[in-house]
Amino acid sequence: MNFIKTAIEGLLIIEPQIWKDSRGHFLETYNEDTFKKNGIEEHFLQDNQSLSSKGTVRGLHAQAGPNAQGKLVRVIKGCVIDVAVDIRKNSSTYGQVFQIELSERNAKMLWIPVGFLHGFLSLEDNTIFSYKVTGKYDKTHEFGVRYNDPALAIHWSLPENELIISEKDRALPLLKDIGQPF
Repeated sequence: MNFIKTAIEGLLIIEPQIWKDSRGHFLETYNEDTFKKNGIEEHFLQDNQSLSSKGTVRGLHAQAGPNAQGKLVRVIKGCVIDVAVDIRKNSSTYGQVFQIELSERNAKMLWIPVGFLHGFLSLEDNTIFSYKVTGKYDKTHEFGVRYNDPALAIHWSLPENELIISEKDRALPLLKDIGQPF
């Protein structure tokens, strides 16, 4: 695996090695020793998966408190624009947005440590997205920021009228209104 640092401290792109032959391919998506050697020492507690139609935006979400979540994310089928936003209060990159295309074709993964908002836009129907998380789901500590917060200026790659967004996500506050959860 190749671990690539981004301009935002702690946020890593992970490129697994893919072995291909006439049968298809094989790749390793997680190896505790390899991750530890590359600075990811967190213990994963839960795996989650979503299925999304083209145009679905999920996010921007985070979870704070005793079950704050770091996330290792990847696409099993389809393609997304994945977004992470640094909301660590003492970070020199507070409020900065990172975007990357994750797909079944490129097999890239993104490590998003605690202290980030996360969301994605599905670019294909039947996109299967996988989350490996370091904290159990805790409804009392989940929160989010609106996907179209002008302060973040996220380019979602599709016109607004083609986006499918839950009422819950449409009602999320702006970044300036969430305080300092981390």
